[in-house]
Amino acid sequence: MQRKTIPLMIASICAGLTQTAYADTAKKLPAIDVVGQTQSDIAKQPASVSIVTKEDLQTIQPMSTEDALRGVPGIVIKREEESGVVANIGMRGLSAADYKTLILEDGVPVAPGLFVGNGRYYNPRIQRMEGIEVLKGAASLRYGPSTIGGVINYQTKNPEDGVSVTGRVGSWGYKESTIEAGGSNPSGDAYAGLVYTKADSDGFMDKDYKMNDLMVKAGMQIGNDQMLGVKFTHYDNEANISYRGLFLDAFNAGKKFNPAPDDYFLTAHDAFNINHEWDINSNMTLNTLVYWSQVYRDYWRYDLTAGKTTGTGIDKQWDFADTLNGNNRSFERKGIDSRLNITHNSFGMTNESEIGVRVMNETMNDRKVAATRANPRSGTLTKEINQSADSFALFAQNRFIVNDQLAITAGLRAENYTQKTVNELDQTKNGDTSNTELMPGVGVTYQITPKAQLFGGIYKAFAPAQNADAISNTGVDQELEAERSTNIELGLRGGNAKQSYEITAFQMDFENQVIPSNSGGYVKANGGKTLHQGLEAAFGVDMGAGFSLDANATYIPTAKFVGNRYKSDGVTLDIADGNRVTYSPELVANIKLGYQSGALKTALIANYIGSQYTDPQNTTDIAENTSGFFTGKIDAYNTFDVTANYAVNKQFNVFGAVKNLTDERYIGSLRQGIYAGPERSFELGAKYTF
Repeated sequence: MQRKTIPLMIASICAGLTQTAYADTAKKLPAIDVVGQTQSDIAKQPASVSIVTKEDLQTIQPMSTEDALRGVPGIVIKREEESGVVANIGMRGLSAADYKTLILEDGVPVAPGLFVGNGRYYNPRIQRMEGIEVLKGAASLRYGPSTIGGVINYQTKNPEDGVSVTGRVGSWGYKESTIEAGGSNPSGDAYAGLVYTKADSDGFMDKDYKMNDLMVKAGMQIGNDQMLGVKFTHYDNEANISYRGLFLDAFNAGKKFNPAPDDYFLTAHDAFNINHEWDINSNMTLNTLVYWSQVYRDYWRYDLTAGKTTGTGIDKQWDFADTLNGNNRSFERKGIDSRLNITHNSFGMTNESEIGVRVMNETMNDRKVAATRANPRSGTLTKEINQSADSFALFAQNRFIVNDQLAITAGLRAENYTQKTVNELDQTKNGDTSNTELMPGVGVTYQITPKAQLFGGIYKAFAPAQNADAISNTGVDQELEAERSTNIELGLRGGNAKQSYEITAFQMDFENQVIPSNSGGYVKANGGKTLHQGLEAAFGVDMGAGFSLDANATYIPTAKFVGNRYKSDGVTLDIADGNRVTYSPELVANIKLGYQSGALKTALIANYIGSQYTDPQNTTDIAENTSGFFTGKIDAYNTFDVTANYAVNKQFNVFGAVKNLTDERYIGSLRQGIYAGPERSFELGAKYTF
């Protein structure tokens, strides 16, 4: 879809929708929820649960989905740039530079490739979301693969009758406009809506971007017992970002220039889903989801000169040549996920069963184009590799409701997948591999009192080796086993009308991690283990007089490599037993102090991230290694945000925020240089509903 055709499409859709706009009513379309809509749904989960509500999003005023997740217990975000173009999400001591947590949108996988490629190349936009579900522990067994950390499910907005317009401006020339429109037929059994956002910014450190995001949803009732929903999304972004960062002296001196001003990360994402819900009878429901998506990511990066850098001290910068490469990848996914839920009275007790099947195909085209500054986005094709994966999953779970207090949930998931690699420039380097994983799990909930519930579970989880790791660049099957983890957790949650709490102890025993080999070329091997042990705690209280307090902390004293780690030829890697996992701070804490008086809502939000190692060797001093990547220990940092919302009337709302109130200068992450965390910024916006 061409960028300039989107506003015309929006205008025509809005015209059609507003002709049938009636009451200001939200329509709930069929969707696969990870947790559910009510407190009773949460109470059924034998696992830790976190919900980011619509009201939370209004308070936080996030710029990205990553911003919205920063306050969730157990989650760590590896900061790269303020708009969160790419995903860097860690869970429970798993590295935020790794991808062992399954991310969904309305139950559909978000990552461009779960089996064939990197999961970070697409990050959904927060403007179309109304909530986020985060599920950990044995309950996440219903989904897969890559649920070692858990499951994150973004919930998109449902159509509302009427039209609203939102505008927001901010620091670094930020401009954002959003249109939401919806309508329904007179009988109310068919409805449709859209959310369109256009945003652009000069960007912190001159990392500019231009983004469009469109979502169209529609649904209709079929008879008395069926509902059909459809959703289409389009996203595109031209982001002036790169792997290149600042040198240490420049960072310490407070420099704010773009280290790679001519590198561009170009992305687009299209997706179409059909969701059918059938209430077969009062005890049986069938939900079937058919989905398709395509993503392209063109990453144009300039080469360095032979000397690599220019200048010294605070003036040291990367020295770029006149040649560049387009590291261009495109993905396509097709899948179907069908789930049958049954309530029955077998075994002399009430039971809630779920049986599911998922069939999915993924493909990735990986191309490299050699170009020049004179012709920056075209040139000679030097690499073209096609990767594909076919996967089939079966899942069955039964929740035994023993009595009013005790419920036991047992489940089993099986995943079979076949991966193929075809080198279009050298057919002698083709290869394939296949694997099957069985993952059992059991969880328990016990209602101690009406205000306290004990929960816990144990389950197996896995993350598949990606095609590029499982099959060498010469087409040889590396015979890699999946990365596997045995996860255990035990927790207590509860509360009343004025307060709520949840505290969870967890352990993840992780094996078969895919690590570099020593056999020559880009080859990987299974090797080594990690152990993750920690505690999450969350607490919320209504203090009266308009004040509220929400706080949480994640303490992970153990996130370490266990035992010797070997390359495929038996040579010991220089990762010592007991070294800490990268991008896994020992302590993360969040506090939100809210105040409401009439139409005014304000909040002071504090976020603490502990110190982090950025390489498995646990290097302390920040420096460039022989491969051109920076390593070292990142210091802990605090940030504070102040937000405010004021409802002038039922139709008009104004809002604003100051992010990083104290202007904390901190390192967000390291790559080929230092990524500085965003400085203090200001935002001001308004929403009007017609």
